[in-house]
Amino acid sequence: KILKQYAGVEIVGYVKRIQDIEGAINPDTVTLEQVERNIVRCPNAEAAERMIDRIEQIRDQGDSIGGVVECVARQVPKGLGAPVFDKLEADLAKGVMSLPASKGFELGSGFAGTLLTGSQHNDEFFTDESGDWRTRTNRSGGTQGGISNGETIIIRAAFKPTATIRKAQNTVTNEGENTVLAARGRHDPCVLPRAVPMVEAMMALVLCDHLLRHHGQCKLFD
Repeated sequence: KILKQYAGVEIVGYVKRIQDIEGAINPDTVTLEQVERNIVRCPNAEAAERMIDRIEQIRDQGDSIGGVVECVARQVPKGLGAPVFDKLEADLAKGVMSLPASKGFELGSGFAGTLLTGSQHNDEFFTDESGDWRTRTNRSGGTQGGISNGETIIIRAAFKPTATIRKAQNTVTNEGENTVLAARGRHDPCVLPRAVPMVEAMMALVLCDHLLRHHGQCKLFD
């Protein structure tokens, strides 16, 4: 609420990929309404149908699968974060990696950026029609040197397959004896749809924390 009232910040998370099924999603225009149109929380309808089919297949096999949640924060004020300690992206990574089943974090171009040269990857600055400084691309994902630059912050979180499955697996007892475990009860075959609001909430908490820190230094609020 603080983020919304102060700068009109909008945070939208969604399932981007489940196993090898990925939907084309525009982070600049995706809406909460589009995300909530299906139970898998993927705003790409065609990909969502394939994701649902895959999850049902895996569930029937007594197994589980993982995937990637992408989350965007639009209208984030410039200047949040720090250049060395408590970098904005570092705190986002810490927050997201604190979530259950999370196994990876990316911001902006992420690992794909390693395939580019510096001239290809660098975000060129320009002055827009309103006189504001902007970047023509957003490969840095809304931060520069640990500080928000006013562009959309884009993060991705990788979540592993659910560990507790119905398939029999080898394990060891407390006494050190080899045994077999086949779990019973209700266990999700894919945690991705449930993880979306968790990533959104963690993004909001980290951004709000940095906004309040910034207020402590610069007296932003009346």
